[in-house]
Amino acid sequence: EVQLVESGGGLVQAGGSLRLSCAASGFTFADYSIGWFRQVPGKAREGISYISNRDGTTDYADAVKGRFTISSDNAKNTVYLQMNSLKPEDSAVYYCAATRRSLTLTLVRLSVRRYDYWGQGTQVTVSS
Repeated sequence: EVQLVESGGGLVQAGGSLRLSCAASGFTFADYSIGWFRQVPGKAREGISYISNRDGTTDYADAVKGRFTISSDNAKNTVYLQMNSLKPEDSAVYYCAATRRSLTLTLVRLSVRRYDYWGQGTQVTVSS
């Protein structure tokens, strides 16, 4: 059974940092790419970061570029999202997702429709 479990969310002040984890099981981790997404009530889920476990390629949405860093530990089947310089507008439920597709364009890598498996989400709240 494929499982993705996010953790590491919480409440942090603006300017602070959090590290989210996405622990994967039930599939060959190295064959998949992992995306991080976030969603606030009433808005569409947006893609913010991507990593290919095949070749280590990463990608970011402009809103988080330079502040967030995605990394992967294939030995632990875990992907991390280091979030620095957090802003109140980063508050959302954060999800990780997995796809076996080969994705080459940023717009595609950060598209919800390209992913097959999803975690349950973890809440991040940034206070001003």
